[in-house]
Amino acid sequence: MNDRPQDTKDAGKSDRQAALRHTHRSLPIALLRAREHVMGPIREMLNKSGVSEQKWRVLRVLDENGAMEQSHVAAQACLLLPSLTRMLHAMERDSQITRAPDRRDGRKSIVSITQIGQQILRDHADESAAIFAALEERYGATRLETLLDMLDALIDPSGDRPQPK
Repeated sequence: MNDRPQDTKDAGKSDRQAALRHTHRSLPIALLRAREHVMGPIREMLNKSGVSEQKWRVLRVLDENGAMEQSHVAAQACLLLPSLTRMLHAMERDSQITRAPDRRDGRKSIVSITQIGQQILRDHADESAAIFAALEERYGATRLETLLDMLDALIDPSGDRPQPK
């Protein structure tokens, strides 16, 4: 048996390692890796037309939900409100969206997708569907739906989150 005292630097490291999961089994890191894997082909598709991932999400949210108050767009598109506000200026300039004051509360803005914004979605619809079909083929439709259900449950364990229209 080794009677030498353990180096305190090594002792601290082993304590930390015991408390932390290995990065290959870390949920935050696994989610980031999965995101990059899924988003790679989508980024390539969007780069062809100069639409950012964030703008794509905004257009998708508005197309699916109709006109929405700006803070709801931010929440649905997973964007911080200040970032969305800056982005909407450019999207409005490019005629992809319109903004109007909320009739009930003039401090708020209602955001709507325009025909130009809808055309961007239509222009990418087939390629987007093909990307998703390839992912579904590789992973399996049932497993993919189960994964989406599990992620929904992770986000809202109570199941109270409103489901899309």
